[in-house]
Amino acid sequence: MGYTNAGKSTLLNALTQSDVLAEDRLFATLDPKSSRLRFPRDTEAVITDTVGFIRNLPKELFAAFRATLEELHEADVLLHLIDVSNPDFEEHIVAVEKILAELGIASKPTIRVFNKEDRVADRELIAALCKRFDAIAISARDPSTFGVLLDRLEWLIRNRETQAPTPVGEEPPPETESPAAER
Repeated sequence: MGYTNAGKSTLLNALTQSDVLAEDRLFATLDPKSSRLRFPRDTEAVITDTVGFIRNLPKELFAAFRATLEELHEADVLLHLIDVSNPDFEEHIVAVEKILAELGIASKPTIRVFNKEDRVADRELIAALCKRFDAIAISARDPSTFGVLLDRLEWLIRNRETQAPTPVGEEPPPETESPAAER
């Protein structure tokens, strides 16, 4: 889940070899679409592409999208995809987290994912932002950038039954304590 045009459909396609519509326009995704992700260590997850969030969503639209956003209640882990190349990305984070709070799911385990890192030339800036926001930087168009994300996601999925949910940043797997350090 994430703000509109963050690359959610593109990431779903890349992770699951799916072919859902991925366009750079508002509300290209109107209905949730799910696909299966298989990890190397016999773990599986269902990844769901949701409608993109927007800031100051009108009450009428919030009501219309509420049914699709209810999908998030069923999730064990949330991937919060953020277009780090967008100058307003910090406002987008706030808008998405406000909606999560309104839905009553702000405390679900969440991985912040800075997408479109390939559009930001300053590698040191990306590393600093990852540290500041406890995020993992990727490019949804480049599967070679998925390693840390997949490790963190698989760890959270494998450990969801043995631990109480913890928001991202409080208990990452040992091998991914500094996501930006590997970039």
